[in-house]
Amino acid sequence: MNIDLALLMAPLAAGLLVLATHVPLGIEVLKRGIIFIDLAIAQVAGLGVIAALMLDWDAPLAVQLAAAGASVAGALFLHWTERHWPEVQEALIGLLFVTAAAAGILLLAGNPHGGEHLQDLLAGQILWVGWGRLVPVAAVYVVVLALWFFGREKLGRIGFYLLFAFTVTSSVQLVGVLLVFASLIGPAVAVSQLSRRKLAAAYSIGTLSYISGLVLSAVIDLPAGAAIVCCLVGMSFIMLVVTSRSADDVSRQSDR
Repeated sequence: MNIDLALLMAPLAAGLLVLATHVPLGIEVLKRGIIFIDLAIAQVAGLGVIAALMLDWDAPLAVQLAAAGASVAGALFLHWTERHWPEVQEALIGLLFVTAAAAGILLLAGNPHGGEHLQDLLAGQILWVGWGRLVPVAAVYVVVLALWFFGREKLGRIGFYLLFAFTVTSSVQLVGVLLVFASLIGPAVAVSQLSRRKLAAAYSIGTLSYISGLVLSAVIDLPAGAAIVCCLVGMSFIMLVVTSRSADDVSRQSDR
């Protein structure tokens, strides 16, 4: 089968943009032990998108503002719960996710295209992302990366939650909730056993997974988002197994 690689360039660029911010944030999320924050905030942002659609706010800026407002509210809520009940924070994050998902289902219950909207939010439509949509996202991500790499010590906990919310707001509309979560946690888990060069290894795993998933979806005619998620999780697990065995071998040699 002939594959027009030019058609995959914009989707791949979208994936690389998502990885640019999600890899470092994912490593931090894993370190903090708040694994499902991405899934929860992404679902809350999706709820904002659904609310905008129900209110007939069709303008892209209006949808973006609704998603950003919802995700910021969710981030502030989680920051508040972390201050008061840190011992059950992960459970509260999970509850926020299921509540946002259930609320989205309720809002779309009477919409004849509700199922399609929910599928788009979960699996995304990365194959149909055009270059024009990437420009504003890239601008947001440049700011996010600058704040993260050069000013994260000054952000504090609330700054981290807000930065996370704005990042997820942009990415969930590009690639969907599932791929956002996989892009955040997959590479972070893959390099969790490494002591150095974590960022480089995580970016490599993520990039290879996006390329593999997009090519696989084009060759076999599969949903691109789901294919990338499976590639990302599979490659991350293989990397985890390999690095764990290498670490065990080093440990045994040092004990001798």
